[in-house]
Amino acid sequence: MKLLNPIIAMLLASSCSHALATTYTDPVDNHFDMGDYLAENAYGFLPVPILITEPALGYGGGMMGVFLHESDAQKKKRKQLAMQSLDGGAQLLTPAITVAGAFGTENGSWAAFIGHRHTWKKDSIRYLGGIGYGDIHMNFYSPFEQLESSGFEMSMQGIGAIQKLKFRVADTPLFLGFAQKFVAPDLAVVDSSHVDDALQKWVNMSPVVSGLGLVAEVDTRNQFLYPTSGGDYKAEYMVFDDSIGSDYDFQTLSAQGVHYFSLNETWNIALQGKYNYLSTDERLLPPPAYPDIQLRGIARNRYQGSATASIESQLTYNITNRWSASVFGGLGSAVEETSELFSDDNHYAYGMGFRYLIARRYGMHVGIDIAKSEEDNALYFQVGTGM
Repeated sequence: MKLLNPIIAMLLASSCSHALATTYTDPVDNHFDMGDYLAENAYGFLPVPILITEPALGYGGGMMGVFLHESDAQKKKRKQLAMQSLDGGAQLLTPAITVAGAFGTENGSWAAFIGHRHTWKKDSIRYLGGIGYGDIHMNFYSPFEQLESSGFEMSMQGIGAIQKLKFRVADTPLFLGFAQKFVAPDLAVVDSSHVDDALQKWVNMSPVVSGLGLVAEVDTRNQFLYPTSGGDYKAEYMVFDDSIGSDYDFQTLSAQGVHYFSLNETWNIALQGKYNYLSTDERLLPPPAYPDIQLRGIARNRYQGSATASIESQLTYNITNRWSASVFGGLGSAVEETSELFSDDNHYAYGMGFRYLIARRYGMHVGIDIAKSEEDNALYFQVGTGM
């Protein structure tokens, strides 16, 4: 695995040429590390290659930059703690993070995006926002199997944005807040005039989907970028209505939770569950509106329904302080009624991955997951645990 270090260094060369004084060797353990570069350069960022093998998109790639924002005092304190212990800097509050990038794939999909996460008042207020524009080609299967049982490819060109603002309740791990979502795509079915004609009779092919909602979160994780203990439990209720600019009226409820258990210094296990439900009086919604099973290894939109759920577990072995390896597996269900979940026709996925501690003072890990399901195989570049 150490052979990856010079490869990573080559990827950084073009973006880091101005920072000649920056060191990429950690003074504590003498391993390759980008913590100094991220902290000490005004425009320092972690370049993360995007290698896409997502079955719904085809092969492709791109690049994104991860920027961390701290004051000089915060940088100094984090550096001092990082020099005192291997995980000292990672225990401080996560700095503001900006992510920007672009990608393209062989099926004609492309997109550019930017996102930002910020906290205020010692993590009492949290903001997350992002916006993107592109032309995404994806296959859809259910709930439109009556149109074409083998699925059909749909192009979605347009803009999408999301914002979430949450406030901590007193000194508890509970956050309450608001969410906004906005999507305005132009839809078209690729290479299937029969399906395209049928959808145009039933569905607005240039919809504006606008929603407002309430969010709740209980967060007891020991750190944000790579948690090893504690949990994060979220619930979100969204209303999409013509009174707030939406062409369709529907409601969504989503709930998900993940918990990390540190068995000892070497082994860690994580358990995750997800649930999504859509309710509407509309005859038919655009295909992207319906929830789908979200598991590594299963193509997006491969299994859709009015209700979806999944459970997943991951076992991680810490080879050294820098390197770790994991195995994971999950089971998902997509049906029309919540009462039918996991009753029949369940879908599984499993895989393995590795992580490298790329910036020790921030606790930032990067790596690759290889996943397989009944229908597909996929490779994912990851920042964090993958859960």
